[in-house]
Amino acid sequence: MKSKILSLLLTTGITSCVYAQDNLKYQLPPKSIVDLVDAPSNPTTEFNKDGSLMLILKAPGYASMQHVAQPVIGVAGIKINPANNSTESEVAGVYESIMLKDIKTGKESALQGLPEKYRISNISWSPDGKYFAFTNNDMKGVELWYADAKTLQAKKLSNEFLNDAFGVTLQWNPDSKHILAQFIISSRGQQPVESIVPTGPVVQENLGVVTPSRTYQYLLQNPYDESLMEYFLTSQLKSVDLSGNATDISVPKIYSKVAYSPNGKYLMVQTVQKPYSYLVPINYFPLNTDILDASGKLVKALYQAPLADKLPTGFDVVATGPRAYEWRADAPETLAWAEAQDEGNPKNNTPFHDALFTLKAPFKAAPKKIFLIASRYSGVEWGNEKYAIVKERSRKTRMTKLTVINPENGKVVKAMPGTSSENAYIDPGRFVHTSHRLLFDKGTRPVVFTIGNGASPQGDRPFIMKWDLISNKQDTLFKSKAPFYEEPVFFNNTGTVYISKESAEETPNIYAVSLQDRTEKKITDFADPYPSLKGVQKTLLSYPRKDGIKLSATLYLPKDYKKEDGPLPVLIWAYPREFKSLSAAGEVKGSPYRFTRLAFRSPVYWVTRGYAILDNADMPVVGEGKNEPNDTFLEQIEDNAQSLINYVVNMGVADRKRIAVGGHSYGAFMTANLLAHTDLFAAGIARSGAYNRTLTPFGFQGEERTFWEVPEVYNKMAPFNFANKIKTPILLTHGIDDDNSGTFPIQSERLYSAIKGHGGTVRLVMLPKEFHGYRSRESVMHTFWEQDRWLETYVKNKK
Repeated sequence: MKSKILSLLLTTGITSCVYAQDNLKYQLPPKSIVDLVDAPSNPTTEFNKDGSLMLILKAPGYASMQHVAQPVIGVAGIKINPANNSTESEVAGVYESIMLKDIKTGKESALQGLPEKYRISNISWSPDGKYFAFTNNDMKGVELWYADAKTLQAKKLSNEFLNDAFGVTLQWNPDSKHILAQFIISSRGQQPVESIVPTGPVVQENLGVVTPSRTYQYLLQNPYDESLMEYFLTSQLKSVDLSGNATDISVPKIYSKVAYSPNGKYLMVQTVQKPYSYLVPINYFPLNTDILDASGKLVKALYQAPLADKLPTGFDVVATGPRAYEWRADAPETLAWAEAQDEGNPKNNTPFHDALFTLKAPFKAAPKKIFLIASRYSGVEWGNEKYAIVKERSRKTRMTKLTVINPENGKVVKAMPGTSSENAYIDPGRFVHTSHRLLFDKGTRPVVFTIGNGASPQGDRPFIMKWDLISNKQDTLFKSKAPFYEEPVFFNNTGTVYISKESAEETPNIYAVSLQDRTEKKITDFADPYPSLKGVQKTLLSYPRKDGIKLSATLYLPKDYKKEDGPLPVLIWAYPREFKSLSAAGEVKGSPYRFTRLAFRSPVYWVTRGYAILDNADMPVVGEGKNEPNDTFLEQIEDNAQSLINYVVNMGVADRKRIAVGGHSYGAFMTANLLAHTDLFAAGIARSGAYNRTLTPFGFQGEERTFWEVPEVYNKMAPFNFANKIKTPILLTHGIDDDNSGTFPIQSERLYSAIKGHGGTVRLVMLPKEFHGYRSRESVMHTFWEQDRWLETYVKNKK
């Protein structure tokens, strides 16, 4: 918490100085933008096990500053809302409206028994599909609720509050009759109070051991912070039946993970242990993994993972010892995990870097090593006693591989060829599951199903694929057809698929599609939340970079615009991405048939202000072979920008002299670099970025090398080092409480000071109570007001 307060104190001087010019209060952008910001969000849907019932959920709009301004305590790398012991301050995944729809009858029903106002989250269907559990995130505490899908009756199951700050808040027992939840300890008392009198210095020491770590915010700093962490994160597990009767399970601890065995007889629990660290967040703290019986009695102590604060730098580095514990979803009571064979360092030369182990109940035998993995383990798709799919990957080489094995003995059934994780055109998609296991087709062969985005030279075309894992025969059962974007959202191999169907003009709605004759039935009728965007012209562009790479961007033009009207002012919005191959970098991304969705990071609002918008403009940075992408970062982002500008200028829709560039986070970093090293733009907008790479010396984004290994790369890429060259007007915004790794508020403060000190045109807007993403309506509206003024002054009406 003190780190947050200190950050606030450090930024107050600069923030006050900036706003003293106008004595600003929160402002509103033009009405066309206000109406879009305040538009209702499109509902989301969740199906039960067999697809017979569907929840229709509506999220609230942007929170008020009154809600966002609730106290936030940062401990061990996480943020806690102390008012209700949750992380609900992030507001994602929270809903203010819920309806239940019967797919067969088409009837929509409201739940009975809910309070007048509620904020629902943590929604979880019971395994049998008859009930669903959820939490009501009240300002005073997080309540446990469930609803009966047949009677439509909702019920609060306990007057005690849940601990929603860390770990698994709630989950169903496989019997569908009990809910396991983590509760605040009723006897914990008042929040610890920090003494104003220190008891001694805070000392950290390293005795010659290499302990690199990336930059983190909200780390523990002293014994008081440790007491705060224990106070807010310690939970009591309780098994609660649907009548509200609760039984304590085990004893209060800080639970990182809790999971039932598929038969419900055992629990695998992972608990955070001492010693804590002031260098890394809680995910690296010592962790005990144990097996309990369903009543909470210890069956077997599996492993005590030590503090992982001395890991080497680089991609694919993992801790030594067992990790990634999970139950075999296809077996009643068998545990599985991975273990590094290279001391956790992929740079160590060994034929196998990981191994897969299993251990069956009663957990008294020695673990069984069933499969050796050439690169790094990334999970298992469990099927049945004959077939499972082991996934492995290498982040450094961008290679992935699937191997079909017998999960009982580890024998290889089929080794699939390795593929590039960057090559979206050949991505088979994600596997379809039933009860957490692979969904198999009828018959004895391992025939499975996948759902994918369907990236192609024509844009994304989502699909359902039937895949024989032995013969490798692949049959497409469903594929999106133009001029629509049709995304499968539920499939259980009964001849019907539920899809979300949309177009550039039509809002997404749910349809039931027969796979036999492609007939479809509309299930929902969601209204267009953005009627003011009707008629806006949307095009997916494909254009070449000078080295031959095909780039793409989505172009939005104002309604009724014609080329005869003359070229428009332009706003380009982008985010750089690293690749190891030219072919992958040049793949078409996105779809021209998607309905426009607006969020605070979207630039599309400004199409209503007469701008041509280029959203998701490709900014690939490629390093093939021994070359790394960042070795030529500056040259490549300039080539990307120049190619796009030339293309849209030649189209006749863009005025070369009136083009702005902007981005959020790494996109802000890109923006500052483009302004420092090119004269392509009239203005820039950089939100919540990092600009001094010496403040992220142990790696950043896709860069695994440290500052001391390649200081020339870090120095060359840092726009702070070239602040004297940034003469193009740049607007900087940043959340005062940004805790994202590497993008601390000081990054924007220092760049502002450096540009100002060299006479540049720059404005810094620091947003109180905001994190890396902006959450309050007041902050979003004000940010858009700032952006609109900047664009109107330095782009549209450029002198």
